[in-house]
Amino acid sequence: MKKNFVEELRWRGMLAQIMPGTEELLQKEMVTAYLGTDPTADSLHIGHLCGIMMLRHLQRCGHKPIILVGGATGMIGDPSGKSQERNLLNDETLRHNQECIKAQVAKFLDFDSKEANAAEMVNNYDWMKNFTFLDFAREVGKHITVNYMMAKESVQQRLNGTARDGLSFTEFTYQLLQGYDFLYLYQHKGVKLQLGGNDQWGNMTTGTELIRRTLGNEVETFALTCPLITKSDGKKFGKTESGNIWLDPKRTTPYRFYQFWLNVSDEDAERYIKIFTSLEKDVIDALVEEHKQDPGRRVLQKRLAEEVTVLVHSQEALDMAIEASNILFGKSTKEALEKLDEQTFLDVFDGVEKFEIAKDQLGQPAIEILTTVAPVFPSKGEMRKMVQGGGVSLNKEKLTDQNRAITAEDLIDGKYLLAQKGKKNYYLITVKD
Repeated sequence: MKKNFVEELRWRGMLAQIMPGTEELLQKEMVTAYLGTDPTADSLHIGHLCGIMMLRHLQRCGHKPIILVGGATGMIGDPSGKSQERNLLNDETLRHNQECIKAQVAKFLDFDSKEANAAEMVNNYDWMKNFTFLDFAREVGKHITVNYMMAKESVQQRLNGTARDGLSFTEFTYQLLQGYDFLYLYQHKGVKLQLGGNDQWGNMTTGTELIRRTLGNEVETFALTCPLITKSDGKKFGKTESGNIWLDPKRTTPYRFYQFWLNVSDEDAERYIKIFTSLEKDVIDALVEEHKQDPGRRVLQKRLAEEVTVLVHSQEALDMAIEASNILFGKSTKEALEKLDEQTFLDVFDGVEKFEIAKDQLGQPAIEILTTVAPVFPSKGEMRKMVQGGGVSLNKEKLTDQNRAITAEDLIDGKYLLAQKGKKNYYLITVKD
């Protein structure tokens, strides 16, 4: 017996609004459902993950997921909750972004399955690019009244000035374009259900209404949304001081990605492990119980960080992220430092004090470099004392002779020197040409 998709979303805290009849339809037949995403970047970020996980659960419950890349709508801008209109993308950038997004989503969905519910990716630019304005006004615009469109909450917020100044005509038509996507996919792919974030509810119901008015009252289509994910302090999920947490390792290293999940609060970890992993209910319940016995061990955060990092990146990336995490807090070696790629290395030592020195200053004794050139120590006397006590390391190796020369051979990646004073005080010295 296939799992009940709505029930699965409900216990995971991933169900916000659902149109009457949706659950019955999903129990009755294999349903094709779609979710739209915006192709303005060549990577998704973790703000997209809840929607992608909905598609993953949908497919695992025996239904067919379609991910729609909004090539056409992405050129316009969506009034719901966004503060700026979007930039136009050219065709080449659009296709590149689409391929990158598909490669990321393929880790969550099975596009290659021989089964009837294999995942598909479509781009609304393909059916919108030759649709003239006059045809659109005649074929689509006539079915939906302005009164109906004006009543939408996202439109009202703009008109009342609560979410920026006014609303352009371009943005106003967005709900019609999104509605037409649903109509097109119903006619060409048999799509009966649209999934999305809760801020999309107004656009999604315009789609079901457009289908009913275009094809007749007997045609039923449905919509279901997930809540917008927030942090327990009410702040936006997925944003950090340094910006979005991306799925692309070139934009956000697996180490930084892993650290993000590892550092969420207890309350958030309990919610996120249901939303962002495929772990079963009994496993999660046991983890929650174990966490409550000893919150200091951060059992939930560790398991959450491991599961999501493997899902988005790989087991190897997780192993490297854990090894990189141990560099700051555990016993580690110079080999471990040298194994890190440059960006991960810089991420690990992001918060430590930094010095820059010129290449021609190399060759001097350690005591000169670490007191005069890059003043890790305030005095030579203090450094001597710490070296004698075994409290100074360079690149994770104990410094036994304060007079030994520091040369280019000592540098990691040909430009970094990591000095350590005691167990916890790190200093990163960058050697400039």
